[in-house]
Amino acid sequence: MTRSGFTLLALPVLLALTTACTPRLALEAPKEPITINLNVKIDHEIRLRVERDLDELFSDDSDLF
Repeated sequence: MTRSGFTLLALPVLLALTTACTPRLALEAPKEPITINLNVKIDHEIRLRVERDLDELFSDDSDLF
């Protein structure tokens, strides 16, 4: 086998080997929906509003008690 014949034979083999070793990267969406549970405490804000309303009520009508 001549050198050019060996090159012609080796080139397709080398090309096949390099394409077979190509890394694969796949990015897929999850099958199930993502669930996020948040526990938010809004109790503090509600109490402040009530306290402010009560302060205004007591200041407006000081003879209430």
